[in-house]
Amino acid sequence: MLSRDLLRSDGERVRAALAARGAEVDAVAEWLRLDAERRAALAEVEELKHRRNEASKEIGALKRTGDEARAAERIAEVGRLKERIAELESALAAVEPRLEEIERTLPNLPHSSCPVGKDATANRVERTVGEPPEFGFEPRAHWDLGPALGILDFERGSKVAGARFTAYFGAGARLERALINFMLELHTARHGYTEVLPPFIVNSASLFGTGQLPKFEADLFKLEGHDLYLVPTAEVPVTNLHRGEVLDEAVLPVRYCAYTPCFRSEAGSYGKDVRGLIRQHQFNKVELVHFAHPEASWDALEELTGHAEAVLQALGLPYRVVTLATGDLGFSAAKTYDLEVWLPGQDDYREISSCSNFTDFQARRADLRYRPAEGGKPRHLHTLNGSGLAVGRTVVAILENFQQEDGSVSIPEALRPYMGGMERLGPAVSE
Repeated sequence: MLSRDLLRSDGERVRAALAARGAEVDAVAEWLRLDAERRAALAEVEELKHRRNEASKEIGALKRTGDEARAAERIAEVGRLKERIAELESALAAVEPRLEEIERTLPNLPHSSCPVGKDATANRVERTVGEPPEFGFEPRAHWDLGPALGILDFERGSKVAGARFTAYFGAGARLERALINFMLELHTARHGYTEVLPPFIVNSASLFGTGQLPKFEADLFKLEGHDLYLVPTAEVPVTNLHRGEVLDEAVLPVRYCAYTPCFRSEAGSYGKDVRGLIRQHQFNKVELVHFAHPEASWDALEELTGHAEAVLQALGLPYRVVTLATGDLGFSAAKTYDLEVWLPGQDDYREISSCSNFTDFQARRADLRYRPAEGGKPRHLHTLNGSGLAVGRTVVAILENFQQEDGSVSIPEALRPYMGGMERLGPAVSE
């Protein structure tokens, strides 16, 4: 959430920043009006309580001197003060929930380095790494390659669970598992992350902490009759591991990596990417999460992005790094780099990782703080996360970039030890 001090002291900047995101700005004006009324009412309550206390003292003195008439007047006055105090406190009790409701709906403010634009068309390409492969044949999409190799079965996945679920077989299942192990090993052994295996089910407090609730409830799978949801991303359980805690500054940065399956209803996708593995209801992902000192979080974003890039580089996959425009940012993010991998079968770059700095936005929602080494009150830390990587989309990239004319697929050398030395995926034998 945005801090109340920021909303009060710089409301115009907040409105301008939210307008750049395409967010509703009238809510800020309503918040400022309600907050001004609340603060005025609080000040009046304090003044009335002071007057009530003074009058109560005076009543005792008047009674001791026998001035019953004057005492009666002051008693009546105290009664009126109590009625007004009760009236104001009732109004305050009604205002506070509305202030909190507005605060829950306001997204984070974009960083000044984000390009300004209403949607993805304004995104800025920062760099392109690697060259798309050239083929002496027409490259095929993964939704053709996978079934032909006998490793992906979209029909049987749909039969079991419905549209946008896939069954992996044989070397396909092994490839998915190999990628998970490869990514975890890379991030723990080379990049120094601590591996976490979190719950795959989370409560509403956890989803509120990272910003999925209340705005994106339609994208979640809820367990009927329980305050529990399937995880949409490991960001949710891992970020909330320290919810409500105060960390010592000396332990920062804290960096975790975690594998989880992810579950999303894709309520707003409106039929996009219905073929293949790009937009599934269930998919695997390895996530990177940082708890950072506020003064170090922007350097941490570059570092985290580099760690995600290292996976693509090790696999030899061509990609580009894109800074999201203000109108394309996620709800909680102040700045996001998307890594987009080249997919020959679709003749386009597609997102395979999003790396974001949330500044103190999630920390305020989840009460994540650190204790300064020099002492003083605990402060909100900064949170960051990024996919390192989306596993299913990495399978897509490998199939499409390393396909051969005979229908086989070469396995990247870095992945072969995790595949038992296997060097290629061969076409399935016809029954």
